Amino acid sequence: MLLLYNIGIVLYRVLVFMVSFFNNKAKLWVRGRQKQTIIYYESSIWFHFASLGEFEQGRPVLEKVKALYPAQKIVITFFSPSGYEVRKNTPLADAVYYLPADTARNANDFIKNINPVMAVFTKYEYWYHYFNELHHQHVPLYVISSIFRPGQIFFKWYGGLNRKMLKLVTWFFVQDADSKHLLQGLGISNISLSGDTRFDRVWANAANPKAIPVVEEFIGKSKLFIAGSTWPEDEKLLAALIEKHPDWKFIIAPHETSEEKIKGLLSLLPTNDTIKYSQLTEKYLLQHRVLIIDNIGLLSSLYQFAAIAYIGGGFGAGIHNTLEAAAFGMPVIFGPKYNKFKEARDLVELNAGFSINNEAELLNIAGRLMTDEAFCTATAHIAKRYVNEHIGATDVILKYIADKHPAL
Repeated sequence: MLLLYNIGIVLYRVLVFMVSFFNNKAKLWVRGRQKQTIIYYESSIWFHFASLGEFEQGRPVLEKVKALYPAQKIVITFFSPSGYEVRKNTPLADAVYYLPADTARNANDFIKNINPVMAVFTKYEYWYHYFNELHHQHVPLYVISSIFRPGQIFFKWYGGLNRKMLKLVTWFFVQDADSKHLLQGLGISNISLSGDTRFDRVWANAANPKAIPVVEEFIGKSKLFIAGSTWPEDEKLLAALIEKHPDWKFIIAPHETSEEKIKGLLSLLPTNDTIKYSQLTEKYLLQHRVLIIDNIGLLSSLYQFAAIAYIGGGFGAGIHNTLEAAAFGMPVIFGPKYNKFKEARDLVELNAGFSINNEAELLNIAGRLMTDEAFCTATAHIAKRYVNEHIGATDVILKYIADKHPAL
């Protein structure tokens, strides 16, 4: 199985290299790894994140670990360009890298260079050679906010190598009891039921959002519907909603902000009523009804202005972060592919989240929320209460780490 795994890593690298000639994200993935030089540290604490979402999820733990061990260097790695390119200059780290491809040599070289006293991986990303090298060098490996489902490869008859990776983890901090039971079924007992650190992150963000005066002025006294991390499939439906509700203002923050993607979005929307964030000036503040966010990094603070949120991705691989919006106290709407996300399932069950399959369903539920103030307010309270009731995972994790590592 290890041979097949190694072959898969090589084939993936070759495929990404070929795609990089006509795909910018793949080009960043390849070139970023080719150009980086790993700095030698006598010791460090290593945090790895798949992408930007996992960085925000693990950020509360990162911040508290940095404060707890101020003498230690902090090294961050990302698998995806969407995380690295946005956070490569974060003041929370002494060094930020793309994670080199998971080969035995890369793992050995990387870990020897940064000399971690502990490694913290968030939610998922299980890399055999990195895990094995950490284990070989007796470096504690913690996986935080992890979540498991019966359909994952760990629980399949052919998942032997993946199960071996799990046995290399020092301690799991899982989001829910189901995940704990699944791991216990594999004979793994080094587990704490901590919850999800994303709740801590979104709660802190909602308590102290970034001020954006130009957006506040754009909204004026109107009610705002916001759509975050949208894809073209979402945007086609939203265009119909915008047409149906001329008395509302709308903000759309697409998942990808390339010129081509923004141009495609603009083609769906009323020309005279739509403006890009980069074009906002005092002259245009009140003349438009639809604002397109054509940069990265504003979305988590934009939710503070909205009454209702639509979360994109539900017609593709899966929805994006619903908790950022829910933390501000608002109902969330999203596409059908949400079952992998516990918080989305919870919000649907609580009647504060609403899944739609088509334009008609979006117009129906959004229309009700936009016209029935009592209904909208009730769902908003439920969403906010749900987030508030689930904070605290960071404290559970930090207590364990501090007890195990009283001095570094």
